[in-house]
Amino acid sequence: MTDYAAALSVGPDALPIIDVGPAIDGTDVEAVAAQIYDAATTSGFFYISGHGIPPAMMRAAFDVARDFFDQPVAVKESVAVNRDQRGWMATGMSTLQGAATHDLKEVFFWGAETAADDPDVLASKPLVAVNQWPDGSYPRLRADLTPYYDAVCVVAGRVIGALARSLDLPLDFFAPAYEKPLARGQLVYYPPSTTADDAVQRFGVAPHTDFGVLTFLLQDMNGGLQVRLKSGEWVEALPIEGTIVCNIGDLLARWSNDRFASTLHRVINRSGRARYSIPVFFDPHTDTIIDPRDLGVAQADCLYPAVRAGEHIAGRNRKSFAQFKT
Repeated sequence: MTDYAAALSVGPDALPIIDVGPAIDGTDVEAVAAQIYDAATTSGFFYISGHGIPPAMMRAAFDVARDFFDQPVAVKESVAVNRDQRGWMATGMSTLQGAATHDLKEVFFWGAETAADDPDVLASKPLVAVNQWPDGSYPRLRADLTPYYDAVCVVAGRVIGALARSLDLPLDFFAPAYEKPLARGQLVYYPPSTTADDAVQRFGVAPHTDFGVLTFLLQDMNGGLQVRLKSGEWVEALPIEGTIVCNIGDLLARWSNDRFASTLHRVINRSGRARYSIPVFFDPHTDTIIDPRDLGVAQADCLYPAVRAGEHIAGRNRKSFAQFKT
């Protein structure tokens, strides 16, 4: 019988490692930009090193993720996921389009700290929301996640500046759209797959492309992330200590008029151990117009009409998660 989740093991030749240090400190943004362009136009996936986030901060984020998912269900249910996509989502609530069955995962969603009287919240702008933290029953979740989240957002801002230079745009081209970004984080717990999961071809996350602009993924050392190359082959994106996996999402592919590749990927946890990952989806302000013409594409050559970032992502969420279907 053919293995529904078969993938080849590969090294950095297929998914490159890019030292973004020169973009972080400004010493050689152009060299980093050239490497990002090459990766973005081929696999759409790359590892970043030299980001400067302390290993202890990364470990602390993983430690609190493990501890949170080990909390009693009552603690997690106190912040049950809402339609603003904030809080804890139980296994069985995520079914991606085209998947044979639901994903085998639990998720905790959060984003930038936003007040209830924020104008975007009052206007019910898509994906701008007040976080749900279990402060009374589990206060360390917010305290231990915030430093890592803030550090990733700083790195992401430098990477997106290098990405702008890769398109021959000013370094600060994307800055206005990112003054108040939709930078949303997830803690993800993947239980080990079982023979019962294999029988229904269940993934931790079924094959999909990311909905937004750029994803920054911290994965543990258990493996399980798989990426489909342009050749059609699925390959293992093996964990590399100290790196963060970065990939192009649908909105950036659209914005770039498909110069950049938003690539199918999936997760299956066959390690026999719990797997954890922490993606941060670094997207622009909810009202940002995603229009290829802004990136130098002539009207006649545009493959896509303009869309609003928040509306696009929220629309994809509504098709994938159970809280929008009740």
